[in-house]
Parts: sequence; structure tokens; C-alpha cells
Amino acid sequence: MKAHDGMYIDGTWRPAAGRDTIAVVSPADEQVIAHVPAGTAEDVDAAVRAARAALPAWAATAPAERAARIGALRDVLAARQDEIAETITAELGSPLPLSRTVHAGLPVLVAGSYAELAASYAFEEKHGNSTVLLEPVGVVGAITPWNYPLHQIVAKVAPALAAGCTIVLKPAEDTPLTAQLFAEATEEAGLPAGVFNLVTGLGPVAGQALAAHEDVDLVSFTGSTAVGKQIGAVAGGAVKRVALELGGKSANVILPSADLARAVNVGVANVMSNSGQTCSAWTRMLVDSERYEEAVALAATAVAKYVPGERVGPVVNAKQQARVRGYIERGIEEGARLVAGGPEAPCEQGYFVSPTVFADVTPEMTIAQEEIFGPVVSILKYENEDDALRIANGTVYGLAGAVWAADDATAVAFARRMDTGQVDINGGRFNPLAPFGGYKQSGVGRELGSHGLAEYLQTKSFQF
Repeated sequence: MKAHDGMYIDGTWRPAAGRDTIAVVSPADEQVIAHVPAGTAEDVDAAVRAARAALPAWAATAPAERAARIGALRDVLAARQDEIAETITAELGSPLPLSRTVHAGLPVLVAGSYAELAASYAFEEKHGNSTVLLEPVGVVGAITPWNYPLHQIVAKVAPALAAGCTIVLKPAEDTPLTAQLFAEATEEAGLPAGVFNLVTGLGPVAGQALAAHEDVDLVSFTGSTAVGKQIGAVAGGAVKRVALELGGKSANVILPSADLARAVNVGVANVMSNSGQTCSAWTRMLVDSERYEEAVALAATAVAKYVPGERVGPVVNAKQQARVRGYIERGIEEGARLVAGGPEAPCEQGYFVSPTVFADVTPEMTIAQEEIFGPVVSILKYENEDDALRIANGTVYGLAGAVWAADDATAVAFARRMDTGQVDINGGRFNPLAPFGGYKQSGVGRELGSHGLAEYLQTKSFQF
């Protein structure tokens, strides 16, 4: 697997400051496929200085020109979609069809949406005798996760570019090859030197240095709530902006009037996608007591279709595999009924986890409260709608969710009372223009669409 042995800083690939490297391991067969440099604070400083130097010219670039560069980036990503998909499959382990349609396909759509927004967004407004300017916040430190390696990069970089910001990216150490491909794409798309910079490395070293750097104006982080709290504390000490997209424990609420079979099947599919490694996955399925056992049986039948190594890939690494299996064991210990799957590894090689369904899960159980980040569905019983709402809102998270009913109006009435940032009504389709982000400990700020662009802008007003 091709890998660069340096950092992409100021428009060129340059040697890393240190000699340490990170092994990139394929989760499907546990083999080392590449090595990338482990960035240091010195590398981060060089990247931030390049971004700072490039900021005035890029911020002054006309929105139409910024839109053209983002459009060119979209075209490069589209042209290299097969290569990107194969790389993501190699380093993340997702089945190739999923890598093609979601991991490589969705970022093209998102980049295109920001090419359009950059050209049409109102960066200047009139309010009475005031002219309000929306200006780039400055240098952005973007720290992205491994579960959707290209999508999360594009969801930060594209709006930052549209706003007129410059960027330093620190990608997850498990999936750095995709980030290197993206850096190549920015160069091919004609972004000026220093506008986008890449430093690979470990979170406690390169990530910490980026979040703490005095010349970074905004830190945009996607990952665990625990790390997000640390970044928020560091940024708060320097009074710098943060955008945090963190964990989730989303509820899939199936109201009594809903098409039960459809709701259960779609709900199981939602959790199994990407091996359960989706922060917005509907991991808690809530079903009324009268139809509960029917839903359990439907879920058991549905999950049997997700065969490890075929429709379900491995989780990202050995640590994650052990973590997910530990949660499954905890569910059994706390009295949940194991309907399908279990803690045993389903394959002799690779970091696979058995697709698992639990029934008789109560709201206080660990598997109903903590983010597992694996292919595990917990089915909970409720007695009435108020009880369902109490359970749905009864975690520290509030990222996403779903509601099913015989009609949209009934589902929407329930969804309005949910403490969560995004709700799918009766299987509503993903919309790249809708704001994505959470309530409570699921984060601060929003990504995607115009709300995502607004995160990278600051406000100035002139009074006449």
C-alpha cells in the first residue's frame, strides 16, 4: 500500500521532524500494510505557521474563486473514487461496496454542496443602519476520527475552505492513508500552498499540540466524548473556538402504530452498517410491550443476514474488538437476554465481532447507557409514549434518533420532545444539507450545510 513518508506542509511533502513511524494495520487480516510518520509538536508548528502565512490571501479570495477550488476538489475526489474506496477498505476493513457508496461517495456529495454554498452564501448582511460581515475565523485545527475517514475530513475542510479559513489536519492514526490521498487531491485541485496542511501522528502528541497551539483559532474535533472534554478544556484555557462532534446512544423509537417489520429491519441495518462504528447509530431499539416479543424475533431474523467477513467488516483494531466484546460480556452479566451473536470472535483472523442483539435490556444497564461503537443492538420495552420518551431521553447523549409511526405527523409530534440533534422520521433519507450535531454530551456546534459553514465564520459589524 502506497504511503508518503513525510508531512504535507505549505504545498509540498517534507520530511518529518522525528524518526518515529506508525504502522497501519489492516483490520481484516491483522497485517501491516504501510507506515506513516509520527508527527511531533515541531511538525505541527511548521504546519500551523504555513497555514497562518497563507491565511490573508485565502481569506481575501473572492467566494466564487473559493467555490471553484472546492468544486475542483470534488471533481478530483470523484475521479479517484475507486482508489479511495480500496484504500479505506484496506485500512478500515469496511466491505468494498460500502467503501464505494458511502466512504468514497458521500464526501463527493458533501464537497459539491460546499462548492455551491461558497458561491451563494451571504457573507455580508444589512441590519438597519449596520452592515454585518461574516469573516473567516482563521486557522483551523481539524482532528478527525477513523470510522468515516474521508467523510469527516471533507465535512471539516470543505466548509472551512468555503469560509476562507486555512487548515491543519491531524487524522486518526488508524486511517492515515486516506488523509494522504486527500492531501494529494487538494494539490491536484489547485489549492494554494499552505491553505491545507497534513500532519499524521498520535493524538496525545500531534493532536494535543494542534489543539493547544496558540496560533490555531478554532479546533474542530470528532471523536469520543472523553477526548472532546480534554480538547474543550485546552481550548477554553486559550479562549479559542471549538466544534465538537462526540458520542451518541441514539434511540430508535417504534410507536405502536408503526410498520413493525420495516422499522425493525431498517433499525438493525442502521446499526450493522460500518460494523456499528457510527456515532449516530440507533443502538437502542424501543418497542411497546404488546409487540415486544414480535420485534425481538424480527431482529433475530434480520441480524442473521449480516455475516462477518461478507456484509459486516471487522472493527478497526484489536483494542476496539476487545472493547466491544467486553460490552457484550457486560450485557450478559447484567441480565440482558442474548438473542443473537455473543462475545466469541466469529472469525479466526481479523478484528471481527459477532453481530449481536440483546433483549430484556433495561434503561439503567451499561449497554443501554454507554456508547459501544460496535454491531450491537439493545431492545428495550416501554409501556406508553411518556415511558418511551423517558427512556429515549435518559442518557447523557443526544446526537440522533429515529421515530416510526403510521403517519409522519404522529412521529413528528414525538420527535419534537426528544432531546437530540437529528431525528429520522419513518426512515427519512440522509440529507447532506441538514445540520448534524448533538445535544448534551454529544457535542458543541454543527456540521454540514449552511450551519456547518457558520461554524467557521466570525462576525463584525459597521454602524453608519
